Amino acid sequence: MGQRKSTARTAAGATARAAGIAAVALAVTAGTVGAAGAATDGDGAAERPGVNRLEGVWQTDGYGTIMEIHGTSFTTYDVTRISCTPGFLGGVQVGSPGPGGAVRYGLPGKGYGELTVTPRGRDRAVYEDDGATATKNLSRLPGGLPARCTQPAPQDALAVFDRFWATFEENYPFFAAKGIDWHAKGAAARATITPQTDTAGLEGIIKGLLEPLGDAHTALARKAADGGYDLVFGGLRPGTEEPTDELREQAGRAVAAQLLAPEQTFGLGRLGVGELPGGIGYLRVSGFDGYVDDGPYQDHAAELDRALDLLLAHPERLNGLVIDLRLNGGGSDELGLRIASRLTDRPFLAYRKVARNDPADPTRFTAPQPSVVRPAAGTTRYTGPVALLTAGSTVSAGETFTQALMQRRPAPVRIGENTQGVFSDIMFKPLSAELLAILPNEKFLTPAGTTFDGPGIPPDVRTPVFTKEELAGLKDSALTEARRLLATGTGPR
Repeated sequence: MGQRKSTARTAAGATARAAGIAAVALAVTAGTVGAAGAATDGDGAAERPGVNRLEGVWQTDGYGTIMEIHGTSFTTYDVTRISCTPGFLGGVQVGSPGPGGAVRYGLPGKGYGELTVTPRGRDRAVYEDDGATATKNLSRLPGGLPARCTQPAPQDALAVFDRFWATFEENYPFFAAKGIDWHAKGAAARATITPQTDTAGLEGIIKGLLEPLGDAHTALARKAADGGYDLVFGGLRPGTEEPTDELREQAGRAVAAQLLAPEQTFGLGRLGVGELPGGIGYLRVSGFDGYVDDGPYQDHAAELDRALDLLLAHPERLNGLVIDLRLNGGGSDELGLRIASRLTDRPFLAYRKVARNDPADPTRFTAPQPSVVRPAAGTTRYTGPVALLTAGSTVSAGETFTQALMQRRPAPVRIGENTQGVFSDIMFKPLSAELLAILPNEKFLTPAGTTFDGPGIPPDVRTPVFTKEELAGLKDSALTEARRLLATGTGPR
């Protein structure tokens, strides 16, 4: 479903086993229409229905990906300046080409579309995941598939390491911000590789390079017997921890102690709706995906709407709203914007997204793509005061949602702790027959052109979040403070 985001730890250990998550490795741009509104082929001529003009080989702007479309299917290749290897993503055509020559593709075994590719002239195309907040461009490669993509990639430890190093060198945006000399560290690590270095030894070397990044969107995974991937290493910001099931249960009890009645759950338990004293609504969002067992983005969106319809059934009766993101592992940015659209009566800019777009120059990025929140039509909306509860376990799409709502008016008060500090979609890059690297390549820009990558979004009011001491006494300082601020109508102290 759409562009999924999560900690790389979660994605590699579990989500990467679901075929749909692969769609995050590519995402490309929305099309245009002719001046009169009719779909055109980019040369001004009406597109002939039922014709697939996408046959051929295409390369993304940024993302280091080649897409080969042949007949009713496509495959991908991951490219660096030194390599070209089979990619993580492939799909089969769903139905006939539509207006503008657009072709929808589903992942093998799925009966629904996951993504759409649309030609824009003879040599340009755009690609968009269902439910994506942004899109990316494709350019036709006139010479077809590069020769190196047709040759088996060497699998010795040194060659695999070089592909790993180059993949990060050409895509990772944050070396300078984190004070990492990737060249020096890579050279030192490479010097330790010998003909006797096995997969386990190589995993340790790669882990040694990833760990200092402190980035929850970086990971290394190994192919499992069932065809999925098991996590070898997943990054985290120093000072934060992955929440356990026990912590989630204890946190639920602490929150329940302040609710007037047990929360009603939706989305397989990932969404909770409740009421706090004083006419204050409560919405728990434990993730922005996984709301249905299996299905396209639209099914997840419909389940989210069910929760929001209950929460906002009578917005005029709400004296405030608490949105609890403290144990949010990420998911689809679009689902976050869907919530935001129910919380405004005027459009506002959520953020602008850019991606690294030059393997040799880490300062060059794609043109910014804005994501705008527009008021939801035909349903109830709430425009009053909001409190957001955040923590180090507020990750990825939980953070882009927080960043988006910061531009809402009135802006929400943020209570708790800094978010994790990872915003980009994540790319899945196979390194060998056994190993898979996961990494980010994007920035989500504020109106001032800055980002919160690294330290995360700070709270307005800092409180303890689910500490052992608080949980032992069923205490929740962040939720208590949110209630106080909303009840009194005051800002942060």
